[in-house]
Amino acid sequence: MEEKIQTAKNLIAEADAIVIGAGAGLSSAAGLHYGGERFRQYFSDYMERYGLTDMYSAGFYPFTSPEEKWAYWARHIQLNRYGESLPLYQELYELVKDKATFVITTNVDGQFAKAGFDEASLFEVQGNYGEFQCSLPCQQEVFPNQELVEAMLQASQNFKIPSSLIPHCPRCQSPLTTHLRIDETFVETQNWHQQEAAYLAFLQANAEKKIVFLELGVGYNTPTIIKFPFERLNAALPAASLIRLNLEDSEREGIITIQEDIKEVIAAWRN
Repeated sequence: MEEKIQTAKNLIAEADAIVIGAGAGLSSAAGLHYGGERFRQYFSDYMERYGLTDMYSAGFYPFTSPEEKWAYWARHIQLNRYGESLPLYQELYELVKDKATFVITTNVDGQFAKAGFDEASLFEVQGNYGEFQCSLPCQQEVFPNQELVEAMLQASQNFKIPSSLIPHCPRCQSPLTTHLRIDETFVETQNWHQQEAAYLAFLQANAEKKIVFLELGVGYNTPTIIKFPFERLNAALPAASLIRLNLEDSEREGIITIQEDIKEVIAAWRN
């Protein structure tokens, strides 16, 4: 394993371009857990009242009113989007900041931007906790939500927010919802399409160069976004390498698979 880690470090050092593909495993390794002690620490009252066990399943809980729903979601969003930049993301940024780098991620917590990654080279495919969208949607548009989320938190009482704070679309007055890809109503804004085009342009511009695909904590929930395309690109491009950090992935020919904690591997690369 030490030899693999060193080989991967050399490839990163020698790369002309790096494409980071990040999934939930990266944020989990950074400490952004949706269950366990972190959930108990911040949602013990919801565990007792509603029987909730983790933030992922809680996101689908059928609250009986919008006031209850947004009281929960305000805390969820504040905790997972508006907290501090996590050290692991900062260490990753330091590792690649002098390289031509593009990030594609299914994470919605905004950690890449907070760590210093260029937002022009960041494609958040599944949305972002920091945005609301129309639930219809009437337009392909999103709305920043930090100010409203903070107001909800301050006004929450007995697991409810005041009715006056329930968010509505300023265009059609339908309810707003989180900008997360849950179903076919997910909004793909002009910026979303610009970042998709920028990602494809980055791949095209570096197709003949030494390009490293660095896959971090990507599972099989949505493998068609990062995992499978990285495998195809690794096989097709003449000077490509694929480094995969995942505790659960098995060895594959032509892929450097490192089954170690992401935090420890990035620390080893930096040191």
